[in-house]
Formats: sequence, structure tokens, C-alpha cells
Amino acid sequence: MWGLEYFSFRDLWSPLFMIFMMAIIVLYTFVIGPWRHRFAGSAPVSVSRQLAFLLAIVLLYLTQGGPLSLMGHLMFTFHMTNMALAYILVPPLLIYGIPDWLWRRIFQARFWRWRVFYILMNPVISMGLFTLLFSFYHMPDNHDWIMTHYTVHRIYYALLFLSATMMWWHVYCPIPEWRRMSHMLTLLYIFMSGLLLTPACAMIIFASGPLFGVYNDPQVWVKAMGYCMTGDPAEVLSQVGGPAFFNMMSGKDDQQLGGIVMKLLQEFVNAAALYTVFMQWYRKEREQDDEQPAAPASKPLVD
Repeated sequence: MWGLEYFSFRDLWSPLFMIFMMAIIVLYTFVIGPWRHRFAGSAPVSVSRQLAFLLAIVLLYLTQGGPLSLMGHLMFTFHMTNMALAYILVPPLLIYGIPDWLWRRIFQARFWRWRVFYILMNPVISMGLFTLLFSFYHMPDNHDWIMTHYTVHRIYYALLFLSATMMWWHVYCPIPEWRRMSHMLTLLYIFMSGLLLTPACAMIIFASGPLFGVYNDPQVWVKAMGYCMTGDPAEVLSQVGGPAFFNMMSGKDDQQLGGIVMKLLQEFVNAAALYTVFMQWYRKEREQDDEQPAAPASKPLVD
């Protein structure tokens, strides 16, 4: 299916990366289980948080080293699906899946108090940084250059993930006293984050023709495939003729579908975030109303 028989097990599943991600899951299990008593203020972690962390790690593996990663080099639709999953869905799942007492321990080191981190974690800068990196990456010439320069590719994807996590931190901040925005501003923040990514998605969806050489030019494609193949991409090229062999659609249709998938997944995650933040705000207001003492009954003017 999709011509995946041309690739080895190592190409499809990245065994070393798989072992690394499994090690992270095992470490997490020990930290929230047998080793939990070593952390100040620790408490049992709910099943929902554990499942969120597990799902985040599985999705991160699939999109950055598993089959979806390879397929993201074959079809633009899968590339944008990976973008949405890795940078829109995984960060909030990770933030939620790691308990507050572990976050406190992670950020206990003194260097986190340096002013540069305080500036970078400004909500506006965090959102602007991710939007800038995402939009810059999806300019056609930039995209093809990054995809064909492997070291830059790895660094850029790491920066994208870091900036996405910084942006989502302000939405799902797990430590109440570290929250830098009110619930009302957080709702506006979520709305703006979706709005700012719209131009990049619109450019992709409404382009008059294919924009990215990686998915349409055999010579650019074969160079990009060296990132995720252990064998010689030129040998595969000689057998299939180019990326069109693996694509069920035309280059333009694939590109449009990729942009639509990215935007729809982003809007779905943003809608869930809006609902979550609104309900947190509603419950907080109800709790404050319940804590207010009842007004004393007024005495009658005439006995």
C-alpha cells in the first residue's frame, strides 16, 4: 500500500528511535510509580494523565520516526498531518500528562530563572515564535532547502516542537501560580493562535499549482529521501520514477488536501482548548461565588 514495499523495516519503524521513546515511557512509569516518594509534594497521577502522556509519546514517535514520518516524505497530506499531530496535539497532551509536582522539579534549576527564559515565555513571544517558524518553513524554497539539509532539518523540527510547547504552556499551564494570563485572555490567545496560522494554510490550499519540489520534482525528492532511508534513494527513484508513484492524487490536490487537513485538525484542537479553558473559568467563578458569605437578613422596619 502506497508503495511502502520499497522500504525496509528500519526505514518504516526506526528501531533505535522506537527504543528511545519506549525508554521514556518506562522512565515516566517509574517516576510516577515507585520513585514518586523522592519528589516533594508528589501525589498519585490519574489514569487520564497517564493515558495522555502515553498517547503523546506514541504520536510523537509515529510522526517523527515511525511510518507516518516516512509517508510524510511521500505525500504532502501526510506531511501536514504530521505537523498537526506533532505540534498542535502532542504538546498539550504532554503538558497535561506530566503532573505539576514533576514540572516543579524539572524547573527547579536556577538557570531557568535567567531573564532570557522569562522573556521567551512571554505569551505573545511564544505564540509569535511558533507562528513565525511554522510560516517560514512552509514557504516553498525554505521548505525544500530544509528538507534536503538533514542537520538543519533536525534542528528546525526540534525548534518547532519547543516553540509549540511554549505556546501551549500558556493555555494548559499545570501550575496555577505560574499562569501569566487570565482565563478571558487565554480564550483570546487560543483564537489568535489559530488566526495567525491561517495565511500559511491559505497559501497552500489556494495555490494555483504545486509549490514544493520535494513532492513533485524527482531530483529534489530523492535528495530529501536520504533523511529517512538507510538504502540508496537513487535506486528507488530508478524503479518508481519519482514521488508521483506513491501519490494517489495529483500534486495540486495532494497539496490542497494537506492544507485542509492541517487547518481542520488545528481548529478541532483549538475548539477543545476553548471548551476546556471556558469550563475551568466557569468552575472557578462558581467556586468563588460559593465561598462568599451570604448577606445578613435585613431587619423589618416596623415590629
